[in-house]
Amino acid sequence: MSESLRLSFHGAAGTVTGSRHLVHAGKTRVLLDAGLFQGLKKLRLRNWESPGFDPSMVHHMLLSHTHIDHVGYLPRLAKLGLDAPVHCTPAAYELAELMLLDSAKIQEEDARHANRRGYSKHHPAKPLYTVEDARRALELRQVLRYNQWLDIEPETKLRARFLNSGHLLGSAFIEMRMELGGREIRLVFSGDIGRHDMPLHLDPRPLPKCDVLIIESTYGTKLHPTTPVIDQIREPFLETLEGGGTILIPAFAVGRSQQMTLVLRRLMKTGQLPEVPIHIDSPMAIKATRIYSRFLDPRNIDPDVYEDGRMKLFPDNVSLHRTADESKELNNLSGPRILISSSGMLSGGRVLHHLRRLAPDPRNMVVLVGYQAEGTRGRALADGRDTVKVHGRHVKLRCRSLQIHGLSGHADRQGLLDWVATAPEPPKLAFMVHGSPDRAEALGTALEQQAQRAQHSMRSFVPEIGDEFDISELLAS
Repeated sequence: MSESLRLSFHGAAGTVTGSRHLVHAGKTRVLLDAGLFQGLKKLRLRNWESPGFDPSMVHHMLLSHTHIDHVGYLPRLAKLGLDAPVHCTPAAYELAELMLLDSAKIQEEDARHANRRGYSKHHPAKPLYTVEDARRALELRQVLRYNQWLDIEPETKLRARFLNSGHLLGSAFIEMRMELGGREIRLVFSGDIGRHDMPLHLDPRPLPKCDVLIIESTYGTKLHPTTPVIDQIREPFLETLEGGGTILIPAFAVGRSQQMTLVLRRLMKTGQLPEVPIHIDSPMAIKATRIYSRFLDPRNIDPDVYEDGRMKLFPDNVSLHRTADESKELNNLSGPRILISSSGMLSGGRVLHHLRRLAPDPRNMVVLVGYQAEGTRGRALADGRDTVKVHGRHVKLRCRSLQIHGLSGHADRQGLLDWVATAPEPPKLAFMVHGSPDRAEALGTALEQQAQRAQHSMRSFVPEIGDEFDISELLAS
């Protein structure tokens, strides 16, 4: 058998989304993540192109976590021939079902809506994949617990394990080890690295010693503001609520919705915000909270969250809207009130109907609480645009908008540097992914300089989609 180790990049290279990285270990192929491209139309169109590899030739897939830009392409791969086990943590196993069935449903609904309104260039418009495709993909899941080694290929002693990355319930970075040319090679894929001292999620585990690091660079040039979230929220929330307005919070159903409810609960309980109705209009967020409640233990969640059980995740005065009819009832309710709905980048889902209704009224406010990818409606609001297109129609943005910093689930530039510094020594090779080229290059340079200060040599790379690297040669050179 040919002893070689190669890496090829098929997504999240030169851009933030579409996580797909292929490890060629001898004759064994291991896929790291299967994410959707999101944001700009030219990126979204890539979801329809060939993945750049034959899915039927993949032997194993390792899933870092269940955000759509890491898992959302899985049904498409299954449709194209993927039949390999998809390994994930117990919580990710449950969340994957929620995320993929919802993603497939939204795509089917968007295609039907486009056909009714006639705003698609394709006739008829078709979904990227269906609910049936998603169910087929979900049958490939296999549970791998944190710190449990998975033996993949005995001849090269190829094995892998998950370690908690602190980004999301069930999220992990992935460590792989194999024997190559008489020595052990260690590779780590960061997935998305979380932040320290954040509500709900644990701190990321230290980076083990590794030769090769594939690391996200989403905030490769950015530092998170240090102003507490409560101080950012208090005054603008009070002004809007006292003026009879409605606060619309587009929030990711998994993770961010739960964080926001914790923050709001604490503000209302301490009297810093008035007791106004809070509406969670997201069946997915409601289901995700139930999953969170099943993992209230020190391996997954901060202990201060579960002192009084699952109810701490939602404030006392919350209303849950599961059905479409329950969602439509909100159209008849005036402010003051707070409405949380997904998706977090205003890229789809029920929140778009609320945006169309609320955005033209200056009494209301839209609050962005997470990263807004280029090309999304959320990014348009953050950039101060005065109109966005929703369901084929232009919507005027007369409402106030507020972008909250401090709830991001991603480590910033310093957080990433600090995480890499937790390893016993720097890696020899580092590949910057999940970031724009400028941020990726800046983080790579900073990591090289950090390694030099520790009297080690590191080479950093910023791959583009389709690039392949012979790790065996790079480590030997």
